[in-house]
Amino acid sequence: MSGVNKVILIGNLGKDPDLRNFEGGNVVANFTLATTEVYRDRNGNKVEQTEWHNIAMWGKLAEIAGKILRKGAKVYIEGRIKNRSWEDREGNKRYITEIVAENFTLLGPRPGGNGTGAQGGTDYEMSHSNPDSEKDMIVDDSLPF
Repeated sequence: MSGVNKVILIGNLGKDPDLRNFEGGNVVANFTLATTEVYRDRNGNKVEQTEWHNIAMWGKLAEIAGKILRKGAKVYIEGRIKNRSWEDREGNKRYITEIVAENFTLLGPRPGGNGTGAQGGTDYEMSHSNPDSEKDMIVDDSLPF
């Protein structure tokens, strides 16, 4: 029986997506996503705890993300957790845990809009799914991203 590796996140981009092109036309977009949990401690004080997630998007999904996602944008992401390791230039072994996104929905005001009125940037959702399968992609595991 197979296992389940499913991640759902809603958060804000920590930076614009960084797009990289590979031989053969494959594209990857990498960025960070901040998710914040707000709760009250034992004394009733409001506490905010932010977690940062490394996100990777591949193929057409990466190309779309590079065009519409910007730092600060609120986004819903579905994907899976992937742990990787590589050797850096100094020969040190490095590790990363990332979310490989399979689809995303842009939430909130349109990029560049002022957030008011039907023409000026009302809240909306824009969903995109990756039609490509990562299984069909050639990935160089020695790259640190």
